[in-house]
Amino acid sequence: MEVEAVVVGAGVVGLAVARRLARPGREVLVLEAEKAAGTQTSSRNSEVIHAGIYYPRDSLKARACVEGRKKLYAYCASREIPARKIGKLIVAVDEAQEARLAALLRQGHENGVDDLVWLDAAGAAKIEPEVRAHAALFSPSTGLVDSGALMLSLQADAENMGAQLAFRSRVTGVSRRGGLFAVHTEELAEEPLLCRILVNCAGHGAHDVARAMTGYPAGLIPPRFLAKGNYCSVSGRSPFSHLVYPLPVPGSLGVHVALDLAGGMRLGPDLHWVEEVDYRPTQGVEPAFRDSFARFWPRILSRDLAVSSCGIRPKISGPGEEAADFRVDGPAFHGVEGLVHCFGIESPGLTASLALADLIAAQVGAD
Repeated sequence: MEVEAVVVGAGVVGLAVARRLARPGREVLVLEAEKAAGTQTSSRNSEVIHAGIYYPRDSLKARACVEGRKKLYAYCASREIPARKIGKLIVAVDEAQEARLAALLRQGHENGVDDLVWLDAAGAAKIEPEVRAHAALFSPSTGLVDSGALMLSLQADAENMGAQLAFRSRVTGVSRRGGLFAVHTEELAEEPLLCRILVNCAGHGAHDVARAMTGYPAGLIPPRFLAKGNYCSVSGRSPFSHLVYPLPVPGSLGVHVALDLAGGMRLGPDLHWVEEVDYRPTQGVEPAFRDSFARFWPRILSRDLAVSSCGIRPKISGPGEEAADFRVDGPAFHGVEGLVHCFGIESPGLTASLALADLIAAQVGAD
């Protein structure tokens, strides 16, 4: 069997890429190892549409987040996908944290996030009365999206343009056959799938796909790290109408108030470096959650917490290291025409998905 393009992975980025590649009428096949689309990183997160505040200037994360945010809001509006700019408060709890908060304000401005508002303690309390802050940043363009509805829409768009999805299709090997890629799966061990364009959006499995490519230099594959983040449910009604974040910590944006579009509340995610993908929540994290939140939400001490779910972030930087940028390795990087590997697509990958799809299409000459 031969198609023009194969996308490996049906998470939100893979589906966005499939939709983008199929748009000019190109024959596209998506290979997904799981039994449905978006069952891992894309559906195990806070569903936040990020503004683009945190990332280094001119990094791919910054550029794709800011551009992707605009594209995502427009796309959701055009498809009637639930999405809303509810705004976010980033809190400094004391004077010592104020300088770090000011640095975030400068970073946001450098990245083109021009609607940030600096608040003193009274201003923060006016927006969120139960938050105790020395100072805060308010980001009005931060929002929420129904990630499940988004992925269903991207999948429907791709399929309506002729793309096909094959589930339970784990890639086991890739070789070159003339100017084409020969893609082997567990089902196609002897008769591979042939394609001219191959995009590796396999998330946690992206490293395995790259290593399975005959002749691809191992030195071009970044290291792989897994960061588990747990979420806790909270008793009682939510007192918040906006997302509430602490200052970021190494490896994470911090354990925050994660709302949903119906007004429900949970707390998370925290950060635990793990060796394997295991979606069983870590037990016993409730005291640490309570201690971290009590600094800016004292009334948490009267609430009951219970660990409820978790996600695992596919990272390419490890403990104690600076957060790595997205890696979207196209022909200019590795010299193989028609090939793109995506590594380390964690937050803000959901926000950036449509912008990344455009970038990937350009890298394989599929504009």
